[in-house]
Amino acid sequence: MKDVSNQQVAEHLKRLNPWWQSGEMDADTLSLHPRAYLGPVLRLLQEPKLRRAVVLLGPRRVGKTILIRHLVADLLKQGVSAQRIDYVEMDHPLLHGQTLEALIRQIEEAAPGGDGTRYLFFDEIQSHRDWEKHLKPLVDHRPDLKILVSGSAAAALKRQSTESGAGRFTDFLLPPLTFSEYLQLRQEPAAIIEEAPDRYALVDITRLNAQFAEYVNYGGYPELALSPTVRANPERFVKSDIVDKVLLRDLPQLYGIKDIQELNSLFTLLAFNTAEEVSFEQLSQRSGVGKPTIQKYIEYLEAAFLIKRVFRVDQDGKRYQRERHFKVYLTNSAMYTGLFGARSADDPEFGHLVETALFAQRFHEDARLNYARWGSEDCEVDLVESSQTLKPVAALEIKWSDKFADRPEALKGLMKFVRGNHLPLAWATTRSRIEQQVIDGCEIRQWPAAALAFHYGVRAVQGRMAGYEAQIKSITA
Repeated sequence: MKDVSNQQVAEHLKRLNPWWQSGEMDADTLSLHPRAYLGPVLRLLQEPKLRRAVVLLGPRRVGKTILIRHLVADLLKQGVSAQRIDYVEMDHPLLHGQTLEALIRQIEEAAPGGDGTRYLFFDEIQSHRDWEKHLKPLVDHRPDLKILVSGSAAAALKRQSTESGAGRFTDFLLPPLTFSEYLQLRQEPAAIIEEAPDRYALVDITRLNAQFAEYVNYGGYPELALSPTVRANPERFVKSDIVDKVLLRDLPQLYGIKDIQELNSLFTLLAFNTAEEVSFEQLSQRSGVGKPTIQKYIEYLEAAFLIKRVFRVDQDGKRYQRERHFKVYLTNSAMYTGLFGARSADDPEFGHLVETALFAQRFHEDARLNYARWGSEDCEVDLVESSQTLKPVAALEIKWSDKFADRPEALKGLMKFVRGNHLPLAWATTRSRIEQQVIDGCEIRQWPAAALAFHYGVRAVQGRMAGYEAQIKSITA
Protein backbone atom coordinates (compact mmCIF):
# COMPACT_ATOMS: atom_id res chain seq x y z
CA MET A 1 0.00 0.00 0.00
CA LYS A 2 1.45 3.37 -1.05
CA ASP A 3 1.75 6.37 1.26
CA VAL A 4 1.66 10.03 0.28
CA SER A 5 5.24 11.12 -0.36
CA ASN A 6 6.87 14.30 0.87
CA GLN A 7 7.41 15.27 -2.76
CA GLN A 8 3.68 15.10 -3.45
CA VAL A 9 2.95 17.27 -0.42
CA ALA A 10 5.64 19.76 -1.48
CA GLU A 11 4.20 20.04 -4.99
CA HIS A 12 0.71 20.54 -3.55
CA LEU A 13 1.97 23.30 -1.24
CA LYS A 14 3.54 25.07 -4.20
CA ARG A 15 0.23 24.97 -6.07
CA LEU A 16 -1.52 26.49 -3.06
CA ASN A 17 1.07 29.26 -2.76
CA PRO A 18 1.74 30.58 -6.29
CA TRP A 19 3.19 33.81 -4.83
CA TRP A 20 6.23 31.78 -3.72
CA GLN A 21 7.26 31.96 -7.37
CA SER A 22 5.47 35.07 -8.69
CA GLY A 23 5.89 37.29 -5.63
CA GLU A 24 2.38 38.70 -6.04
CA MET A 25 -1.29 37.91 -5.51
CA ASP A 26 -3.48 36.95 -8.46
CA ALA A 27 -5.50 39.64 -10.25
CA ASP A 28 -8.88 38.03 -9.46
CA THR A 29 -8.32 38.37 -5.72
CA LEU A 30 -7.03 41.93 -6.05
CA SER A 31 -10.14 42.89 -8.05
CA LEU A 32 -12.42 42.01 -5.09
CA HIS A 33 -13.22 44.73 -2.57
CA PRO A 34 -11.89 43.54 0.82
CA ARG A 35 -14.16 43.20 3.86
CA ALA A 36 -14.04 46.10 6.30
CA TYR A 37 -12.45 43.85 8.92
CA LEU A 38 -9.22 43.30 6.98
CA GLY A 39 -7.34 45.97 8.94
CA PRO A 40 -8.07 44.70 12.47
CA VAL A 41 -7.28 41.09 11.54
CA LEU A 42 -3.98 42.19 9.99
CA ARG A 43 -3.15 44.15 13.14
CA LEU A 44 -3.90 41.15 15.34
CA LEU A 45 -1.70 39.00 13.14
CA GLN A 46 1.25 41.43 13.04
CA GLU A 47 1.19 42.86 16.56
CA PRO A 48 4.69 42.03 17.91
CA LYS A 49 3.55 41.95 21.56
CA LEU A 50 0.77 39.49 20.80
CA ARG A 51 1.93 35.92 21.33
CA ARG A 52 -1.31 34.34 20.21
CA ALA A 53 -2.80 32.59 17.21
CA VAL A 54 -5.80 34.23 15.54
CA VAL A 55 -8.87 32.00 15.17
CA LEU A 56 -11.04 33.36 12.34
CA LEU A 57 -14.63 32.32 13.07
CA GLY A 58 -17.80 32.78 11.10
CA PRO A 59 -20.62 31.04 9.28
CA ARG A 60 -19.95 29.22 6.06
CA ARG A 61 -19.44 31.32 2.92
CA VAL A 62 -19.05 34.72 4.56
CA GLY A 63 -15.65 35.26 2.91
CA LYS A 64 -13.05 33.86 5.35
CA THR A 65 -10.82 32.40 2.62
CA ILE A 66 -11.01 35.58 0.53
CA LEU A 67 -10.08 37.58 3.65
CA ILE A 68 -7.03 35.36 4.07
CA ARG A 69 -6.04 35.99 0.46
CA HIS A 70 -6.37 39.74 1.01
CA LEU A 71 -4.18 39.37 4.11
CA VAL A 72 -1.55 37.64 1.98
CA ALA A 73 -1.81 40.42 -0.61
CA ASP A 74 -1.28 43.11 2.03
CA LEU A 75 1.73 41.30 3.50
CA LEU A 76 3.25 41.08 0.03
CA LYS A 77 2.64 44.82 -0.48
CA GLN A 78 4.46 45.49 2.79
CA GLY A 79 7.52 43.73 1.43
CA VAL A 80 7.29 40.51 3.45
CA SER A 81 9.22 37.75 1.68
CA ALA A 82 6.75 35.78 -0.46
CA GLN A 83 8.28 32.51 0.70
CA ARG A 84 7.53 33.36 4.30
CA ILE A 85 3.78 33.63 3.68
CA ASP A 86 2.17 30.19 3.61
CA TYR A 87 -1.40 29.06 3.01
CA VAL A 88 -2.64 25.50 3.62
CA GLU A 89 -6.08 23.96 2.99
CA MET A 90 -6.24 21.46 5.79
CA ASP A 91 -9.12 19.46 4.31
CA HIS A 92 -7.19 18.34 1.20
CA PRO A 93 -6.82 14.53 0.96
CA LEU A 94 -3.04 14.75 0.55
CA LEU A 95 -2.75 16.33 3.99
CA HIS A 96 -4.85 13.85 5.95
CA GLY A 97 -2.83 12.49 8.85
CA GLN A 98 -0.24 15.26 8.67
CA THR A 99 0.54 16.98 11.96
CA LEU A 100 0.89 20.76 12.08
CA GLU A 101 4.54 20.35 13.10
CA ALA A 102 5.24 18.07 10.13
CA LEU A 103 3.47 20.43 7.74
CA ILE A 104 5.49 23.39 8.98
CA ARG A 105 8.72 21.45 8.47
CA GLN A 106 7.71 20.63 4.90
CA ILE A 107 6.70 24.25 4.27
CA GLU A 108 10.07 25.47 5.55
CA GLU A 109 11.84 23.01 3.26
CA ALA A 110 9.70 23.93 0.22
CA ALA A 111 9.98 27.69 0.82
CA PRO A 112 13.03 28.55 2.99
CA GLY A 113 12.61 32.31 2.54
CA GLY A 114 15.52 33.43 4.74
CA ASP A 115 15.13 34.76 8.27
CA GLY A 116 12.32 36.69 9.91
CA THR A 117 8.71 36.15 10.82
CA ARG A 118 6.82 33.43 9.00
CA TYR A 119 3.06 33.90 8.45
CA LEU A 120 1.04 30.68 8.41
CA PHE A 121 -2.62 30.44 7.35
CA PHE A 122 -4.35 27.13 8.06
CA ASP A 123 -7.78 27.08 6.40
CA GLU A 124 -10.49 24.54 7.25
CA ILE A 125 -8.60 23.73 10.43
CA GLN A 126 -11.52 21.70 11.80
CA SER A 127 -10.39 18.90 9.45
CA HIS A 128 -7.34 18.44 11.66
CA ARG A 129 -8.14 16.35 14.71
CA ASP A 130 -7.25 18.02 18.03
CA TRP A 131 -5.95 21.06 16.15
CA GLU A 132 -6.07 23.24 19.25
CA LYS A 133 -3.79 20.88 21.19
CA HIS A 134 -1.21 20.93 18.39
CA LEU A 135 -1.46 24.70 17.95
CA LYS A 136 -0.78 25.62 21.59
CA PRO A 137 2.87 24.43 21.71
CA LEU A 138 3.57 26.22 18.42
CA VAL A 139 2.33 29.47 19.94
CA ASP A 140 4.40 28.86 23.08
CA HIS A 141 7.68 27.71 21.51
CA ARG A 142 7.84 29.27 18.02
CA PRO A 143 7.87 33.08 18.44
CA ASP A 144 8.97 33.39 14.82
CA LEU A 145 5.56 32.12 13.64
CA LYS A 146 2.44 34.25 13.24
CA ILE A 147 -0.50 31.88 12.79
CA LEU A 148 -4.10 32.34 11.69
CA VAL A 149 -6.47 29.39 11.53
CA SER A 150 -9.98 29.44 10.12
CA GLY A 151 -12.74 27.04 9.33
CA SER A 152 -16.36 26.58 8.43
CA ALA A 153 -17.44 24.58 11.48
CA ALA A 154 -17.85 27.79 13.44
CA ALA A 155 -19.52 26.24 16.47
CA ALA A 156 -16.79 23.62 16.84
CA LEU A 157 -14.00 26.15 16.41
CA LYS A 158 -15.48 28.50 18.97
CA ARG A 159 -15.89 25.80 21.60
CA GLN A 160 -12.46 24.26 21.03
CA SER A 161 -10.77 27.67 20.99
CA THR A 162 -12.47 28.73 24.22
CA GLU A 163 -11.86 25.47 26.07
CA SER A 164 -8.27 24.81 25.05
CA GLY A 165 -6.78 28.09 23.85
CA ALA A 166 -7.19 30.42 26.83
CA GLY A 167 -4.44 33.04 26.68
CA ARG A 168 -3.02 31.60 23.45
CA PHE A 169 -5.80 32.16 20.90
CA THR A 170 -7.71 35.29 19.95
CA ASP A 171 -11.08 34.73 18.29
CA PHE A 172 -12.21 37.02 15.48
CA LEU A 173 -15.78 36.64 14.28
CA LEU A 174 -16.39 37.43 10.60
CA PRO A 175 -20.16 37.99 10.29
CA PRO A 176 -22.37 38.02 7.18
CA LEU A 177 -22.37 41.19 5.10
CA THR A 178 -24.24 44.16 6.46
CA PHE A 179 -26.33 46.19 4.00
CA SER A 180 -23.69 48.93 3.91
CA GLU A 181 -20.92 46.41 3.14
CA TYR A 182 -23.08 44.84 0.45
CA LEU A 183 -23.45 48.20 -1.29
CA GLN A 184 -19.69 48.76 -1.10
CA LEU A 185 -19.03 45.43 -2.83
CA ARG A 186 -21.49 46.04 -5.67
CA GLN A 187 -20.35 47.68 -8.89
CA GLU A 188 -23.32 50.04 -9.17
CA PRO A 189 -23.28 53.25 -7.11
CA ALA A 190 -25.17 53.19 -3.84
CA ALA A 191 -28.40 55.17 -3.61
CA ILE A 192 -27.47 56.41 -0.11
CA ILE A 193 -24.24 58.06 1.03
CA GLU A 194 -22.80 58.62 4.48
CA GLU A 195 -21.87 62.31 4.60
CA ALA A 196 -20.84 62.44 8.28
CA PRO A 197 -21.36 60.26 11.36
CA ASP A 198 -25.12 59.52 11.54
CA ARG A 199 -25.80 61.84 8.58
CA TYR A 200 -26.78 60.42 5.19
CA ALA A 201 -27.75 61.71 1.78
CA LEU A 202 -30.60 59.69 0.31
CA VAL A 203 -30.00 59.89 -3.43
CA ASP A 204 -32.89 57.83 -4.78
CA ILE A 205 -35.32 55.92 -2.55
CA THR A 206 -36.69 53.83 -5.43
CA ARG A 207 -33.22 52.61 -6.35
CA LEU A 208 -32.28 52.15 -2.70
CA ASN A 209 -35.35 49.97 -2.12
CA ALA A 210 -34.43 47.88 -5.17
CA GLN A 211 -30.91 47.43 -3.78
CA PHE A 212 -32.34 46.60 -0.36
CA ALA A 213 -34.69 43.98 -1.85
CA GLU A 214 -31.68 42.38 -3.54
CA TYR A 215 -29.80 42.44 -0.24
CA VAL A 216 -32.72 40.85 1.61
CA ASN A 217 -32.82 38.03 -0.94
CA TYR A 218 -29.14 37.58 -1.75
CA GLY A 219 -26.93 39.94 0.19
CA GLY A 220 -25.46 38.29 3.27
CA TYR A 221 -22.96 36.12 1.41
CA PRO A 222 -20.31 37.83 -0.76
CA GLU A 223 -20.36 35.09 -3.40
CA LEU A 224 -24.13 35.15 -3.69
CA ALA A 225 -24.10 38.95 -3.78
CA LEU A 226 -21.50 39.25 -6.53
CA SER A 227 -21.75 36.18 -8.77
CA PRO A 228 -24.59 36.07 -11.34
CA THR A 229 -23.93 32.34 -11.78
CA VAL A 230 -24.38 31.59 -8.08
CA ARG A 231 -27.37 33.93 -7.83
CA ALA A 232 -29.07 32.07 -10.66
CA ASN A 233 -29.34 29.05 -8.37
CA PRO A 234 -29.42 30.33 -4.77
CA GLU A 235 -31.15 27.20 -3.53
CA ARG A 236 -28.16 25.06 -4.44
CA PHE A 237 -25.65 27.55 -3.03
CA VAL A 238 -27.39 28.16 0.30
CA LYS A 239 -28.95 24.77 0.94
CA SER A 240 -26.17 22.52 -0.33
CA ASP A 241 -23.10 24.57 0.54
CA ILE A 242 -24.24 26.22 3.76
CA VAL A 243 -27.28 24.78 5.51
CA ASP A 244 -26.85 21.11 4.69
CA LYS A 245 -23.15 21.06 5.54
CA VAL A 246 -23.83 22.65 8.91
CA LEU A 247 -26.82 20.43 9.70
CA LEU A 248 -25.46 17.21 8.24
CA ARG A 249 -21.79 17.48 9.11
CA ASP A 250 -20.73 20.24 11.50
CA LEU A 251 -23.37 19.93 14.22
CA PRO A 252 -23.58 16.11 14.30
CA GLN A 253 -19.79 15.87 14.63
CA LEU A 254 -19.68 18.42 17.42
CA TYR A 255 -22.73 17.48 19.45
CA GLY A 256 -23.28 13.84 18.55
CA ILE A 257 -26.71 14.49 17.04
CA LYS A 258 -28.17 11.24 15.74
CA ASP A 259 -31.50 12.21 14.20
CA ILE A 260 -30.35 14.58 11.46
CA GLN A 261 -33.76 14.59 9.76
CA GLU A 262 -35.37 15.78 12.98
CA LEU A 263 -32.90 18.67 13.28
CA ASN A 264 -33.31 19.58 9.62
CA SER A 265 -37.10 19.64 9.91
CA LEU A 266 -36.96 21.91 12.94
CA PHE A 267 -34.58 24.33 11.25
CA THR A 268 -36.77 24.47 8.14
CA LEU A 269 -39.80 25.23 10.32
CA LEU A 270 -37.95 27.99 12.18
CA ALA A 271 -36.57 29.48 8.96
CA PHE A 272 -40.01 29.58 7.38
CA ASN A 273 -41.28 31.42 10.47
CA THR A 274 -38.41 33.89 10.78
CA ALA A 275 -39.51 37.00 12.74
CA GLU A 276 -42.56 35.16 14.08
CA GLU A 277 -43.24 34.48 17.75
CA VAL A 278 -42.99 30.79 18.68
CA SER A 279 -42.89 28.69 21.82
CA PHE A 280 -41.41 25.32 22.76
CA GLU A 281 -44.97 24.08 23.21
CA GLN A 282 -45.95 25.04 19.64
CA LEU A 283 -42.78 23.67 18.15
CA SER A 284 -43.17 20.40 20.03
CA GLN A 285 -46.76 20.00 18.83
CA ARG A 286 -45.85 20.78 15.22
CA SER A 287 -42.79 18.56 15.10
CA GLY A 288 -43.66 15.75 17.49
CA VAL A 289 -40.30 16.26 19.21
CA GLY A 290 -39.99 16.69 22.96
CA LYS A 291 -39.45 20.19 24.34
CA PRO A 292 -36.04 19.43 25.97
CA THR A 293 -34.74 18.10 22.63
CA ILE A 294 -36.06 21.14 20.75
CA GLN A 295 -34.36 23.42 23.24
CA LYS A 296 -31.05 21.65 22.67
CA TYR A 297 -31.46 21.79 18.89
CA ILE A 298 -32.12 25.53 19.02
CA GLU A 299 -29.00 26.03 21.14
CA TYR A 300 -27.02 24.08 18.54
CA LEU A 301 -28.44 26.15 15.67
CA GLU A 302 -27.54 29.35 17.50
CA ALA A 303 -24.00 28.09 18.12
CA ALA A 304 -23.68 27.48 14.38
CA PHE A 305 -24.72 31.10 13.63
CA LEU A 306 -27.79 29.99 11.69
CA ILE A 307 -30.44 31.52 13.94
CA LYS A 308 -30.76 33.97 16.81
CA ARG A 309 -33.39 33.98 19.55
CA VAL A 310 -34.90 37.24 20.78
CA PHE A 311 -36.85 37.15 24.04
CA ARG A 312 -40.02 38.90 25.11
CA VAL A 313 -40.32 41.73 27.62
CA ASP A 314 -43.38 43.37 29.16
CA GLN A 315 -44.59 46.98 29.01
CA ASP A 316 -41.82 47.99 31.46
CA GLY A 317 -39.08 46.30 29.44
CA LYS A 318 -38.68 43.47 31.95
CA ARG A 319 -38.24 39.82 31.05
CA TYR A 320 -41.04 37.45 32.02
CA GLN A 321 -40.12 35.11 34.89
CA ARG A 322 -41.51 32.09 33.08
CA GLU A 323 -40.38 32.53 29.50
CA ARG A 324 -42.68 30.60 27.18
CA HIS A 325 -42.53 32.64 23.97
CA PHE A 326 -39.71 34.05 21.91
CA LYS A 327 -38.93 35.06 18.34
CA VAL A 328 -36.41 33.33 16.10
CA TYR A 329 -34.58 35.19 13.35
CA LEU A 330 -32.35 33.84 10.63
CA THR A 331 -28.96 35.50 11.04
CA ASN A 332 -29.00 36.11 7.30
CA SER A 333 -32.22 36.66 5.36
CA ALA A 334 -30.62 35.15 2.23
CA MET A 335 -30.98 31.75 3.88
CA TYR A 336 -34.73 32.11 3.36
CA THR A 337 -34.11 32.56 -0.37
CA GLY A 338 -31.96 29.45 -0.46
CA LEU A 339 -34.62 27.37 1.24
CA PHE A 340 -37.87 28.77 -0.13
CA GLY A 341 -36.95 30.99 -3.09
CA ALA A 342 -36.61 34.75 -3.51
CA ARG A 343 -39.48 37.09 -2.60
CA SER A 344 -40.44 40.32 -4.33
CA ALA A 345 -40.84 43.52 -2.36
CA ASP A 346 -44.63 43.26 -2.72
CA ASP A 347 -44.97 39.68 -1.46
CA PRO A 348 -46.76 39.25 1.90
CA GLU A 349 -43.72 37.48 3.40
CA PHE A 350 -41.36 40.31 2.53
CA GLY A 351 -42.24 42.32 5.64
CA HIS A 352 -40.93 39.54 7.88
CA LEU A 353 -37.76 39.34 5.77
CA VAL A 354 -37.29 43.10 6.16
CA GLU A 355 -37.59 42.65 9.94
CA THR A 356 -35.11 39.77 9.76
CA ALA A 357 -32.65 41.88 7.78
CA LEU A 358 -32.90 44.80 10.23
CA PHE A 359 -32.32 42.53 13.21
CA ALA A 360 -29.40 40.93 11.36
CA GLN A 361 -27.66 44.31 11.21
CA ARG A 362 -28.02 44.66 14.99
CA PHE A 363 -26.78 41.11 15.66
CA HIS A 364 -23.33 42.42 14.70
CA GLU A 365 -23.37 44.41 17.94
CA ASP A 366 -23.46 43.33 21.57
CA ALA A 367 -26.70 45.21 22.17
CA ARG A 368 -29.42 43.79 24.43
CA LEU A 369 -32.27 43.30 22.00
CA ASN A 370 -35.77 42.11 22.86
CA TYR A 371 -39.30 42.56 21.62
CA ALA A 372 -42.18 43.74 23.79
CA ARG A 373 -45.63 42.20 23.98
CA TRP A 374 -48.19 42.46 26.74
CA GLY A 375 -51.93 42.70 27.24
CA SER A 376 -54.04 43.03 24.10
CA GLU A 377 -52.88 42.37 20.54
CA ASP A 378 -52.09 46.03 19.81
CA CYS A 379 -49.56 46.09 22.66
CA GLU A 380 -46.41 45.03 20.85
CA VAL A 381 -43.09 46.61 19.82
CA ASP A 382 -40.82 44.83 17.35
CA LEU A 383 -37.45 45.85 18.82
CA VAL A 384 -36.58 47.09 22.30
CA GLU A 385 -33.01 47.88 23.26
CA SER A 386 -32.09 47.87 26.94
CA SER A 387 -29.24 49.36 28.94
CA GLN A 388 -26.89 47.37 31.16
CA THR A 389 -29.35 47.96 33.98
CA LEU A 390 -32.07 46.39 31.78
CA LYS A 391 -33.91 49.70 31.41
CA PRO A 392 -35.42 50.34 27.94
CA VAL A 393 -33.41 52.97 26.05
CA ALA A 394 -34.74 52.58 22.50
CA ALA A 395 -37.81 51.26 20.71
CA LEU A 396 -38.45 50.52 17.03
CA GLU A 397 -41.54 49.42 15.14
CA ILE A 398 -40.69 47.78 11.82
CA LYS A 399 -43.10 48.32 8.93
CA TRP A 400 -42.72 47.82 5.18
CA SER A 401 -45.44 50.34 4.45
CA ASP A 402 -46.01 54.11 4.35
CA LYS A 403 -49.49 54.01 5.84
CA PHE A 404 -48.36 55.24 9.29
CA ALA A 405 -46.10 58.01 7.97
CA ASP A 406 -48.70 60.75 8.53
CA ARG A 407 -50.24 59.28 11.67
CA PRO A 408 -47.64 57.70 13.94
CA GLU A 409 -50.13 57.80 16.79
CA ALA A 410 -51.77 54.80 15.09
CA LEU A 411 -48.69 52.76 16.07
CA LYS A 412 -50.48 52.01 19.32
CA GLY A 413 -48.05 49.52 20.82
CA LEU A 414 -45.06 51.78 20.18
CA MET A 415 -46.82 54.85 21.61
CA LYS A 416 -47.94 53.00 24.76
CA PHE A 417 -44.41 51.69 25.31
CA VAL A 418 -42.63 55.03 24.90
CA ARG A 419 -45.13 56.82 27.13
CA GLY A 420 -44.91 54.17 29.85
CA ASN A 421 -41.11 54.23 29.81
CA HIS A 422 -40.74 58.00 29.28
CA LEU A 423 -38.56 57.58 26.19
CA PRO A 424 -37.72 60.89 24.49
CA LEU A 425 -37.24 59.26 21.09
CA ALA A 426 -38.73 56.32 19.23
CA TRP A 427 -38.27 54.96 15.72
CA ALA A 428 -40.50 53.40 13.11
CA THR A 429 -39.70 52.31 9.60
CA THR A 430 -41.59 53.03 6.40
CA ARG A 431 -41.19 51.83 2.86
CA SER A 432 -40.21 55.18 1.31
CA ARG A 433 -41.20 58.13 3.51
CA ILE A 434 -39.10 60.21 5.93
CA GLU A 435 -41.10 61.90 8.66
CA GLN A 436 -40.45 63.39 12.07
CA GLN A 437 -43.15 64.34 14.60
CA VAL A 438 -43.36 65.09 18.31
CA ILE A 439 -46.25 63.49 20.19
CA ASP A 440 -46.71 64.01 23.93
CA GLY A 441 -43.10 65.11 24.27
CA CYS A 442 -41.69 62.08 22.40
CA GLU A 443 -40.00 62.52 19.06
CA ILE A 444 -41.09 59.89 16.52
CA ARG A 445 -38.64 59.44 13.66
CA GLN A 446 -39.77 57.45 10.65
CA TRP A 447 -37.18 56.39 8.11
CA PRO A 448 -37.36 54.01 5.15
CA ALA A 449 -36.39 50.53 6.30
CA ALA A 450 -33.59 50.45 3.72
CA ALA A 451 -32.06 53.69 5.03
CA LEU A 452 -32.23 52.49 8.63
CA ALA A 453 -30.67 49.15 7.63
CA PHE A 454 -27.83 51.07 6.00
CA HIS A 455 -27.36 53.17 9.16
CA TYR A 456 -27.37 50.08 11.37
CA GLY A 457 -24.88 48.38 9.07
CA VAL A 458 -22.48 51.33 9.10
CA ARG A 459 -22.72 51.62 12.88
CA ALA A 460 -22.29 47.87 13.39
CA VAL A 461 -19.10 47.71 11.34
CA GLN A 462 -17.66 50.80 12.99
CA GLY A 463 -18.56 49.50 16.45
CA ARG A 464 -17.07 46.08 15.81
CA MET A 465 -13.92 47.67 14.41
CA ALA A 466 -13.59 49.91 17.48
CA GLY A 467 -14.17 46.90 19.72
CA TYR A 468 -11.38 44.94 18.09
CA GLU A 469 -9.04 47.93 18.27
CA ALA A 470 -9.78 48.18 22.00
CA GLN A 471 -9.20 44.45 22.36
CA ILE A 472 -5.82 44.73 20.66
CA LYS A 473 -4.81 47.59 22.97
CA SER A 474 -5.90 45.70 26.08
CA ILE A 475 -4.03 42.56 25.04
CA THR A 476 -0.82 44.41 24.24
CA ALA A 477 -0.92 46.87 27.15
